[in-house]
Amino acid sequence: MTPKLPVARFAISVLSAALLLAGCATPPAGRAPLHLTILHTNDHHGRFWTNADGEGGLAARKTLIDAVRAEVAAAGGHTLLLDGGDVNTGVPESDMQDAEPDFRGMDRLGYDAMAVGNHEFDKPPAVLAKQRGWIGFPMLAANIYRGGQRMFEPYRIFERGGYRIAVMGLTTDDTTKMVLPDNLRGIEVRRPIPEAAQLVPQLRTQADMVIAATHMGHYPDGQRGVNAPGDVEMARAVAGLDLVVGGHSQNPVCMLAENLRNEAYLPGMPCAPDRQNGSWIVQAHEWGKYVGRADFVLDGGKVELLTYRLLPVNLLLRQADGTKRLAAAAIDQDPATRGLLQAFQIAGQGKLTATVGSADGVLDGDRVRVRRQPTNLGKLIARAMMDRTGADLALINAGGVRDSLPAGAISYRDVLKVQPFGNTVGIVDLSGAELLAYLQAAAKMTPASGGFAQTAGVRMTIVGGVLQQAEVGGQAIDPGKRYKLALNNFTAVGGDAYPPLNTHPGYVDTGYNDADVLRAYIAAHSPIKVADFDPGDAVVRR
Repeated sequence: MTPKLPVARFAISVLSAALLLAGCATPPAGRAPLHLTILHTNDHHGRFWTNADGEGGLAARKTLIDAVRAEVAAAGGHTLLLDGGDVNTGVPESDMQDAEPDFRGMDRLGYDAMAVGNHEFDKPPAVLAKQRGWIGFPMLAANIYRGGQRMFEPYRIFERGGYRIAVMGLTTDDTTKMVLPDNLRGIEVRRPIPEAAQLVPQLRTQADMVIAATHMGHYPDGQRGVNAPGDVEMARAVAGLDLVVGGHSQNPVCMLAENLRNEAYLPGMPCAPDRQNGSWIVQAHEWGKYVGRADFVLDGGKVELLTYRLLPVNLLLRQADGTKRLAAAAIDQDPATRGLLQAFQIAGQGKLTATVGSADGVLDGDRVRVRRQPTNLGKLIARAMMDRTGADLALINAGGVRDSLPAGAISYRDVLKVQPFGNTVGIVDLSGAELLAYLQAAAKMTPASGGFAQTAGVRMTIVGGVLQQAEVGGQAIDPGKRYKLALNNFTAVGGDAYPPLNTHPGYVDTGYNDADVLRAYIAAHSPIKVADFDPGDAVVRR
């Protein structure tokens, strides 16, 4: 367990006299104050098992959460466990089993509710229906409709210690841009803020505390770029929310967040969440690296935050000498939870050897050639990224291609040899002028370097390392038009000396694992005809 540290007290007088007069629930006389601990996670993305370094995993998360529950109960308090959505997509062993280990594992951990994330629609509707059947807690989304009716519960009210806590779910309306249209057929994702504005006044008459479990993203000061409005904008627009438990942007939301992975941060140190219009906004990074802990006191019509912390789950910190150490005391894995999940881990490992498709020839990822010239495998990978994201063109650094794919049967393990890093696919909306500048940087990448560009959807003419001409869709790039470029997150953050694009307001990390994107493309287009991916004159160097 994380050592106890001095408590920072952040007083909140959320329910003003004006709100009480407006019809908020009148507390019964004589109730003792409620000590309520909200535990939360978000953006799990298939991490039911520990990673190669032993970090995270649901079995250790179970131990940590149970310890906090026991501590809180011993002090006479109560707990509520929430998730900000995106259980799906990110790890092959999970993806190939429709995230069954993740949902069943979360059910075992005793989650009370979760927001619906955009990645909950990555699979066909029948899979989502199965996932809802694997859990005994509700998926919440007030703004998702099917046939004119809400598809999910809009909210759930929980009773704790004689107090009523309302939890409302909301999902980003960018979901329609991030999900295959077939998976949303007949489904409408409405703007979350109007839905919240309608529901929150109702919930204030029914509950002593109102929480929004959201999958909308936290964008500091509401600077969201091309993204749909997130938690900050909602909290500013809708009065009466006590707490927003978020997800989607996959960042830790608290002061000191910039120090979470270096020596300046004491694990478990209290920090302040964002504060907007009387509402606290929290988010616990991603992948189960942390469990967020917010300790409240409810007393009559008053809600007070005592302390907020991010509790690491066997997280390793890199030290100055390059070694790693645990951020806090090691957390044992709960044996029963590990036993449940181990069967899925073994089954997932077995599925890696299964055939996912075939090719009528070798797809060339030879280290020497792929770093010096366009290859059919480079084009296949880039085409798969375009297909999954709807981008106009795609680029992958040659250093991200680590092996060839054989002629004949192709297994998922073969795919993972090609793309072993677990990168995700991003998409960025650029003006033609910005795209030309980016391709100019790609043109400067010297042959034999890891930055050499493998592409699809674009034809470039390069003379002496200088981009002379670039065409997308057979037409010269128009500086005044807009184009969607797909790339992996390694390149997006400036890897291999590419200009960083992850901070561009038009950038979105889809969360799709690059190897899974390639696997799905091969499965859908097999048998792969190698001639269809001849790079031809995709890049002309003179």
